[in-house]
This record gives sequence, structure tokens and C-alpha cells, in this order.
Amino acid sequence: MMNKVTILIPVYNEVNTLDTILEKVKNANFCGLEKEIILIDDYSTDGTRNLYSKYPYKVLYHDYNQGKGAALRTGFKEATGDIIVIQDADLEYDPVDYEPLIQLILDGKADVCYGSRLSGGKPSRSFMFHHLLGNKFLSLLTNILYGSTLTDMETCYKAFKADFIKGINIKSNRFDFEPEITAKVLKRGARLYELPVSYYGREFAEGKKITWKDGIHAIIALIKFRFTD
Repeated sequence: MMNKVTILIPVYNEVNTLDTILEKVKNANFCGLEKEIILIDDYSTDGTRNLYSKYPYKVLYHDYNQGKGAALRTGFKEATGDIIVIQDADLEYDPVDYEPLIQLILDGKADVCYGSRLSGGKPSRSFMFHHLLGNKFLSLLTNILYGSTLTDMETCYKAFKADFIKGINIKSNRFDFEPEITAKVLKRGARLYELPVSYYGREFAEGKKITWKDGIHAIIALIKFRFTD
């Protein structure tokens, strides 16, 4: 029986949004599961680290900036929940959308469940055009390489059965975590489902960090992990 969900929150320079997202996570139901909230600070330098003392959550620290993938790798090692989900520290996603993803795992239908920003049915702020094209292209490339039908490979919202994800060795340090984990769960025959989620995307002026260079790294990762682990 699954009783606990671990919510991994990689944090890098999110002093303006951290309080709000943690309040949203606290108030979201997560199917009534016990919540284990783990924050992984990837060497924030904007004052974010001064906030942690007021939170009753486990905080893991990096001694230098390593990237989102490295932060999640650190978090996976400490997670004790039966289900593990990823929550960015910005406000682009709403934690209430996690419940139907988690329910598919609780019902025994899915090993992994993705929240798609591109499948419709939920509020979605207009994407920056090149980001939209990039996301659609990366999902198309994923489907060609791995025989899948994903609409949003690059989504942050990913929920995993803990015993499934902990058997996968993650090597990517930056945003290429997304294509790597997708490649490896597909190659291992995961029962992977998608459900629509809301998306309130940021502009670069609002703190968005992913760039076109990360898209190039994602393409390389998709091809590399198709043929090697």
C-alpha cells in the first residue's frame, strides 16, 4: 500500500517565489498521502538560502551550482516516499494538478505519469514561440526514437513509482535530465501516461532559465540515451 509522496523541489535563485510555491504545495491534497517535502538548493546566491530556517522541511545543499539534474539526483537519494514527484520552485505549475497523475499510480495503472502542458484542457499561458516549437520538436524526436506518443517530453511535472525510478541511474546535471529520464523509463517499458496540467510560463525577465542551448543538449541526450545508458 502506498502511503507517502515525496515532493522534490530543486531551487536555484527563487527568493521571490519560494514562499508562495511552498504554500501551494502545503495546501494541495496529493490524494491524501503523507507529504515528504525535500528542497535541494543548487547554490542560490540571491538570498534564497536565508529563507530555509523558517520552513519545517528537509533542505539539501550544493556547494556550487550544478544544475537541475544534479539537484534531482541528490534528492532521489534522500526520498523515502512510495511515489516521487518533481515541483519546480517557480510558479509555472500548480501543485493541485498532481492529484490525477498520482491517482493513476495509486490505481496500479501507471509506473510513471507526465503532466502535459500541450495536450489541451487546462489553462496555459501563451508560450514564447521558439519555446513552443522547441518543445514540440523535442517531443516529436522522442516519439520517433522511442516509439512513444508523448505530447510534452520536457514537462516539469513527472510522477514516479519510487521503486521504479530509484532503479535508474541518472547522469545528466542540467535540463537534459528531462530527455534522459524519459529515454530510460521508455526503454525500461514503463507504463507511462500523460494527463493535461495548467501552465503559467515565465519570460526571461521573470526568471526563466532554460535557453536554446539547453534544447541542443536535449537533442544530443535523446540520441545518446537511445543507444546507451
